[in-house]
Amino acid sequence: MTRGHMVTGLLLFNVLILAMFVVAASAKPSAPIRIVAFGDSLTAGFMLPPESSFPAQLERALKAKGYAVEIVNAGVSGDTTGAALERFDWAFGEPTDAAIVELGANDALRGQSPGMARRNLDEILTLLGKKQVSVLVAGMTAPRNWGPAYVQEFESIFPDLARKHDALLYPFFLDGVALDASLNLQDGLHPNARGIATIVSRILPQVETLIARVRSRRATN
Repeated sequence: MTRGHMVTGLLLFNVLILAMFVVAASAKPSAPIRIVAFGDSLTAGFMLPPESSFPAQLERALKAKGYAVEIVNAGVSGDTTGAALERFDWAFGEPTDAAIVELGANDALRGQSPGMARRNLDEILTLLGKKQVSVLVAGMTAPRNWGPAYVQEFESIFPDLARKHDALLYPFFLDGVALDASLNLQDGLHPNARGIATIVSRILPQVETLIARVRSRRATN
């Protein structure tokens, strides 16, 4: 073999090694998608062990489908929209890809002003938008004893704000669970572990769409 052939061979070998490093670097998996579940006792897992809470069950369901995710439980029992707004910086202090916002039930149970709940949620979604966090809004219904005007004003909050902020909407967080004694604790208000599992199975397609939004944003950044 001539000296020229040896040099050419070494060059080709070095190019091949460099190409292998480039392929390996490009194949490196992206960081898990971090989703903050921001809500009240329905998110927190009232009277349930941590592994049975909504964030924990949702994370397991997504991982079972092959998604690399981290679902953060930022639910606080008793929170109104106003209380949640006050702790926003705590809940979203770390870099976050997406949020599931489940709030408003306590406002309605207490008969608080729907206008105030709307303003609080609007501000929360505005702050999330500034952080470029993709959002899924989980809607809530109001007790019928407050009258049809209150119910209409309150329940319109969620679709209205989802449209305004280009967020995804899951119309009723307790869909398929509310008023079913077998899926709720004795208080009739909070889901048991089976009830949470039902919520997860029903909301899962929307969460997958939320993840798709995060992936699309990552691809363009």
